[in-house]
Amino acid sequence: MSTETTLAPPAVGTYTIDPTHSSVTFVARHLVGAKVRGNFADFSGAITIADSPEVSSVEAEVQAASITTGNEQRDGHLKSPDFFDLENFPTLTLKSTKITIKSDSEFTLTGDLTIRGITKSVDFNVEYLGSGPHMIPDTTAIAFEATAEVDRRDFNVSFNGALENGSLVVGNKVKIEIEIEASKAN
Repeated sequence: MSTETTLAPPAVGTYTIDPTHSSVTFVARHLVGAKVRGNFADFSGAITIADSPEVSSVEAEVQAASITTGNEQRDGHLKSPDFFDLENFPTLTLKSTKITIKSDSEFTLTGDLTIRGITKSVDFNVEYLGSGPHMIPDTTAIAFEATAEVDRRDFNVSFNGALENGSLVVGNKVKIEIEIEASKAN
């Protein structure tokens, strides 16, 4: 029995995202160009693989309170009304609306991304990494990587701190990077 992953299409069914072996991260520019990286530790979701890949779907939810950048003061500011406003908007959600196939392993997932109660359509570049046996007997694992870039102002994340020279403290473009392992019982 081989334990190597293959790029055969995943089996039809609903796969549960494994947060232990997945990540939801972001990168934003700070001051003149340094990158600040962060992640969300608490998220869940499901990927439903259909007979036709174009009608497959994804739904996910992220708990905004789980944000971490490695700096407690910055994390507190990100949880405030200047950014995610946790008290009023505790979750971020993604629900796919369209899948466009580019190749056997690459596609575009268009989805409704909701942040701070504002929903915008966002295109994610997705790479299917393969499927294979899971460590749990009679279970299959699948893996994907996805990236997108959003303008934080589109979601009313509009903190506009500026320096004396007019430079922004935080860049407006935010790159989202997602690595997913999901599984289903056979």
